[in-house]
Amino acid sequence: MLYRKIPPPPRLTPFVRFFWVLECSVSDVPYVHRTMADGCAELIVHYKGRFEELDAPGTSDGYRSMVHAQSRTFRRFRTKEDFGIFGAYLYPFTVSFLTRTPSVDTSDHLIDLSSLFGSDGRELEERLMLAETTALRVGLLAGFLDRKLSAISPMEERIFSSIRHVVHSHGSDNVGRLAERFNMSTRQLERTFKDHAGFSPKLFSRIARFQSAIREGYGPIRSLTDLALNCGYYDQSHFIHEFKAFSGHHPRAFFIDNGEGRLIAEA
Repeated sequence: MLYRKIPPPPRLTPFVRFFWVLECSVSDVPYVHRTMADGCAELIVHYKGRFEELDAPGTSDGYRSMVHAQSRTFRRFRTKEDFGIFGAYLYPFTVSFLTRTPSVDTSDHLIDLSSLFGSDGRELEERLMLAETTALRVGLLAGFLDRKLSAISPMEERIFSSIRHVVHSHGSDNVGRLAERFNMSTRQLERTFKDHAGFSPKLFSRIARFQSAIREGYGPIRSLTDLALNCGYYDQSHFIHEFKAFSGHHPRAFFIDNGEGRLIAEA
């Protein structure tokens, strides 16, 4: 398996956390991938192979290209063939800013690029599918985002900064502290935050804390209690409850028994 991250050009860092590529050869045993709750979104293109979603009504082949919007739950996908995927890991407000659609309308959804961007989305998919290298795909997608992005208003910049802060501080601030930090009333923050992040500040912070626990779990900490306390949970029981809700795994099964989704999360 090959998994690699590519940093975005500086002009895109307010919107794109990184680009990535994943390639894998599949043996006789189908490969099953599990996505987990994540406050950020991903723009994804399957340039080789195809996945089907499991545990969903009317299981069918997935899109060739899509946005996997910010999510509060897990999903499972399976393929029986070698695959290659290119993606961009986006802050949740990026798609809403590009399409002028409230993020709350896309939360927990998979949306094909043509539904989001019309003929521009179809053309982008075709060009990314035909590109021969990762570098070419990065250039194509970076150029597409550049052309779509417009000027940011002062209010938008303030709320975007608050969302980035929650992501990078792992949800450590409560709503009152977050509102004070960005010079907003609590009511104003809660209303505008949900429009651009897709979830309330409280739920978004819970998901950010869960994501930090996944990263911390690969470090030297061995005890689940130590991991829970280090990531800001009240106790081990609280941590286990949140982890199961957002991943479908008991944390011990995920970190020790190589649960679905572990390889990508670890990378």
